[in-house]
Amino acid sequence: MEKDYFCSNLQDSFHLLITHILPLLVLLSSLLFGIKDLVILPQELQFVEDQSQAYNNHSMLTRAKNGIVKKKSFQDFCAFSCIVQQNLLDELAFFSGFTSILEVHDPIEPKSFKAAVGKPEWDIAMNEEIDALLKQGTWKLVPLPKDKNIVGSKWIYKVKKNPDGTVSRYKARLVAQGFSQEKGLDYDETFSPVVRHSTVRLVIALAAMNRWELRQLDVKNAFLHGDLREEVYMQQPIGFTDPVHPEYVCLLKKSLYGLKQAPRAWNEKFSNFLPALGFHFSHSDPSLFIKNSEKGVVALLLYVDDIIVTGSDTEGIIAVISELGEVFDMKDLGSLSYFLGINVQYKKKGIFLSQEKYAKELILKAGLESCKACSSPCLPHIQLLKSEGTLLDNPTLYRSLVGALQYLTFTRPDIAYAVNTVC
Repeated sequence: MEKDYFCSNLQDSFHLLITHILPLLVLLSSLLFGIKDLVILPQELQFVEDQSQAYNNHSMLTRAKNGIVKKKSFQDFCAFSCIVQQNLLDELAFFSGFTSILEVHDPIEPKSFKAAVGKPEWDIAMNEEIDALLKQGTWKLVPLPKDKNIVGSKWIYKVKKNPDGTVSRYKARLVAQGFSQEKGLDYDETFSPVVRHSTVRLVIALAAMNRWELRQLDVKNAFLHGDLREEVYMQQPIGFTDPVHPEYVCLLKKSLYGLKQAPRAWNEKFSNFLPALGFHFSHSDPSLFIKNSEKGVVALLLYVDDIIVTGSDTEGIIAVISELGEVFDMKDLGSLSYFLGINVQYKKKGIFLSQEKYAKELILKAGLESCKACSSPCLPHIQLLKSEGTLLDNPTLYRSLVGALQYLTFTRPDIAYAVNTVC
């Protein structure tokens, strides 16, 4: 009550000063000092309790007087109107509410086991990963051998998203720290072929022209299916140490993510099995497998653990998927919809490929999310020379962005010249 009374007296005093005393002082000064052509504007400062009744009567032209209103749009933010709590009214006597702008964040991916443990979604993901590893018989606990290289292990956390950006699932992956491996001791050959982008584009084009069905398969824990030829020892996973033998180490029986030879072991295991189903590999691309029969043709594309199956033989496609599922733990994702960052949409006139989500993530990585669109990706007749310009503070980021732009030309060939110019 004392504060309210003080504020009321202060407002009355200020109102009296502005409306009565100040004009008298101005008039008196003009008479004493002989100031002529003194004009006192017929304006009066009024205090209104309702802000909606407030207006200005000065002669200056403003946007509000001319009815020019431009709403601000916060595309990357969400606005929340918050009412001040009742117990804060004494501290904020002249405020009835406030508005805060809060940035919308994606789910955080933990960088370590310590940051992830105790959170339900990541605890479930880690338990699922351990169960899958034990089911595959990935390792065997043995005493620590002498004069053997021991590979460490680490948890990697990833938030899987749908093409529209929503969260699909939380994935925890146990990986081996392959950087501590020694060539000739616990690994030898590491090369593993991957499908070419031109081959993917060609197969999808053939499917669109001939109205073939495109099926997508995902191999669960693909690298765990590969058999190891070398003797590799790994530390027990953090957080899942055996309580009976905590000093034991894992003798790996199956390949594990992070091992230098893991991609090669998985590719060798899968490629050697396909001839038993009647497939033969293409000489132009070792990741493309073809199966010919009297009923038609079946084509299979392999990119690490992602598989595309298409062709003119519908019954043969179903049979291939069934036979693969009996040997490998895989999931039938149905019609091809999202593959290697490419969104596949089926139209009446054909198939539309888009990398919209990939492009937005690339723009965000470059810090250009607020930039304006440009119809031409680069100036005509531009020529870049090594001797011109200043050195970049972070060349690693530049190389990463250029490499990502090269992959973007998969669906945007119109930027190919500009991308090759900056390479």
